[in-house]
Amino acid sequence: MKLKEINRTAIQAWSPAQHHPIYLAAGTSAQQLDATFSTNASLEIFELDLAEPSLAMKSCGAFSSPQRYHKLVWGPHGIDEHGQPSGVLIAGGETGNIILYDPSKIIAGDSEVVIAESDKHSGPVRALDVNHFQSNLFASGGNESEIYIWDLNSFGTPMTPGPKSQPLEDISCVAWNCQVQHILASASPGGRASIWDLRKNDLIIKVSDHSNRMHCSGLAWNPEVATQLVVASEDDRMPVIQMWDLRFATSPLKVLENHTRGVLAIAWSLADPELLLSCGKDNRILCWNPNTAEVLYELPTSSQWCFDIQWCPRNPAVLSAASFDGRISIYSIMGGSNDAVNTAQADQLSSSFGNMDPFGTGQTLPPLQLPQATPTNNTITPLKKPPKWLRRPVGSSFAFGGKLVSWENIKPPPQQPQQAVPHVVNISQVVTETDFLDRSSQLQSTLTAGSFVEFCQTKIEAAQNEFERTVWAFLKVQFEDDARGKYLELLGYKKEELALKVIHLNIMVWFICLAVPLNLFLFYDYFFNTADVDRLITQALLIGDFEAAVNLCLHENRMADSIILAIAGGPELLEKTQKKYLAKTQSKIGKLISAVVMKDWLDILETCDLHNWKEALAAVMTYAKPEEFSTLCGLLGSRLEAANDAELQAQACLCYICAGSMEQLVSCWSKGQESCSPLSLQHLVEKVVVLRQAVEKAQGGVKMSQYAGLLASQGSLQTALSYLPTNTEQAMQQLRERLSRALGLHAAVQAAPAAPVQNRQPVAVPQQTYLPVQPQPQQLPPQPTPAAPIQQYYQQVLISITI
Repeated sequence: MKLKEINRTAIQAWSPAQHHPIYLAAGTSAQQLDATFSTNASLEIFELDLAEPSLAMKSCGAFSSPQRYHKLVWGPHGIDEHGQPSGVLIAGGETGNIILYDPSKIIAGDSEVVIAESDKHSGPVRALDVNHFQSNLFASGGNESEIYIWDLNSFGTPMTPGPKSQPLEDISCVAWNCQVQHILASASPGGRASIWDLRKNDLIIKVSDHSNRMHCSGLAWNPEVATQLVVASEDDRMPVIQMWDLRFATSPLKVLENHTRGVLAIAWSLADPELLLSCGKDNRILCWNPNTAEVLYELPTSSQWCFDIQWCPRNPAVLSAASFDGRISIYSIMGGSNDAVNTAQADQLSSSFGNMDPFGTGQTLPPLQLPQATPTNNTITPLKKPPKWLRRPVGSSFAFGGKLVSWENIKPPPQQPQQAVPHVVNISQVVTETDFLDRSSQLQSTLTAGSFVEFCQTKIEAAQNEFERTVWAFLKVQFEDDARGKYLELLGYKKEELALKVIHLNIMVWFICLAVPLNLFLFYDYFFNTADVDRLITQALLIGDFEAAVNLCLHENRMADSIILAIAGGPELLEKTQKKYLAKTQSKIGKLISAVVMKDWLDILETCDLHNWKEALAAVMTYAKPEEFSTLCGLLGSRLEAANDAELQAQACLCYICAGSMEQLVSCWSKGQESCSPLSLQHLVEKVVVLRQAVEKAQGGVKMSQYAGLLASQGSLQTALSYLPTNTEQAMQQLRERLSRALGLHAAVQAAPAAPVQNRQPVAVPQQTYLPVQPQPQQLPPQPTPAAPIQQYYQQVLISITI
């Protein structure tokens, strides 16, 4: 699509790729006249501003020149060295002179813009090119086979590449090799292209078509393959572009045949060697892939010939074409719409013709009624494939499972550049977290082997802090016998140490009691007139009113007597007495005693001081029933997690481990972690996996216990005993003891535990005849409640004193 245009009959030259912003120099073309038949000449510089929607390019500076030009090139010499900030503009004149201009001075509006000038050539200079490797070198070509190599650092003494080629002829174009800096090519309208080696100052090869119908109008080297070049013919009898390889110079490598009339100019894109522009007398501008001789794109042009075409060095998608209709057009090969061009033409007509009556009546003319034409699609088709500068040379992407997919565009070999090279896609496994992967493998091995106790012990030994060590110790207990007892030890409550403390306390109490004379107790009773109260208690006991007697004892704060009498009065009276006693007790351990007696642990956990969470958890370990144990531990953990103390929040994890709650453990642990690194996640997964295995093991034990109980109810006592898990919980022990007694194996069972299920052989049970009987409710022995030794001691002492 067309981007910009310049209404000038001129030749053109883009600013170097190093320069910003992008400029286009336009010099009045020799041997051409504009619509005004003016003989003036100028050198003007325009700025390419693609952000401006207008088609017109902004003029940044102009210089009135005494002569016209056949060729313009803009070299980067001096940009990096801060000599000429905009490089050097080199012009070939119609009288054989070469002029060097300073573009920065033209832009600034200075009058002295000429750097240097030479008239070494004897005729018009139609060929110019700047060396790609040494920006101070450029070549020029003129009449009578004149070719000069110029050095901008010593402009006055040019050199020749060798003796003039014979027969003498005009030089229509010169071009430096893009890969080898000392190789120069020149071509003439006679159809021959000459290759020069500047190190030897000699001609090394000539390339010519045997038909002798090639009139060379353009010459360009392959940007990537040093031995390949293209030559264009302006002869209408042979409107072709020939691609030559100097290693096989007997015939063209490719012939590009799509123009119907002679080719006037060509330009090979330095950014993509698969893009070659050509313009001809058939009013067409074609974009080729020279390797396949395929036309990739055709630009929309006017009805006039284009005699010069060039790529923009800085923006590879932009090109310029100079036509004989006095216009330089700026195009993009990326496609688009030409609506802006049509709108600009309509606006130009509107500005030229007003809407007033041309006969001077002063009346507005009515709108012109024109037949509506069928709307046409002005969208230009882009290239058939993306150009090289938009194609990624390499690429990679991560796929699921840690796979890395990578690819690269491999260049074809220089010998066969036109052949497609298969692209290789590499798929590799990428491991970025080696520690994480090693620990995951270790965890998987533990799951396979079932060695959770050893795994937990390893974690305990490798723990970095005390809390981490405690967490793994709690997880380890899940796989051991007597879990509650082990939990109590971890909380700091060891039965052996407690027993020693109780013994020491008993000894101290005995010493105190022996030191108090007996008459002090008798004096105490006489002083408080206990005889009347004793008389009332005696009367209540004589008539069998235990409740009245208990109330009298409570009134006198005789707690031991009230408890003893309540035991004699029956369970109901004992329960009432316990409640009254606990209600009157105001000591620090009164609430604990109340919970132990009344089995109301829910109130304790909801109201206890969270800093005493260890005592609360220990009490649940000791007294909670199996069916309520998990709930109570979870309740305490929830209270700790909701606290404002970070240390208390961390301890909630221990409660959730005891409760076997994986969801709550995950939630609590995640809140305490500041990072989401793979190793942090591995820490959590290890704990959750171990806890899950422990919970599944415990649930499996419950199911096996239920299964064993069902077998026992059907008379399969031996089989039931074999399926009963080796568990130290009280319910399991009671069922095992009952089965053992029923089978007469009580002594053997106490000596050795039951064999595992897989080693147990089925036992044949003789057929028996059972009489239908009414099932009698079976009364299990009451569950013993742990009693504090010190309380038992106080009761014995008080009873002995009373007697």
